[in-house]
Amino acid sequence: MTDTVAHLLDKAARAVASARVLLDLGDTDSACSRAYYAMFDAARGALASQGHALDAHKTHGSVHSAFALAFVKTGLIPREIGRALGQVQDVRLLADYAAESIPADKAEWSVCQAEAFVTAVRALPPG
Repeated sequence: MTDTVAHLLDKAARAVASARVLLDLGDTDSACSRAYYAMFDAARGALASQGHALDAHKTHGSVHSAFALAFVKTGLIPREIGRALGQVQDVRLLADYAAESIPADKAEWSVCQAEAFVTAVRALPPG
């Protein structure tokens, strides 16, 4: 595992742990944001482990697409876990930009999805 991959996976693990703490504190918006970025960093780490250049994926959409092609379509990551990346991003956008806070149940769902996503990525065989 390269230093970059290890750094991104460690960063993802820290972000998902932070999301859980924020949720426990009642900060649902920040918890959703951290949950999404945990998933995003894990996806970037997974792509880097397969030799993808990080600067080749400059947008969130390109990371999502490359991750789906490399890991979901190949069956390395279950579809429902792969699909959650976009779903939690949608919640994160509401958390960051909507006038109302994210309800606690939706924030809990987002954090659980992030925990499952990071766990699944960390369990991938080395690229």
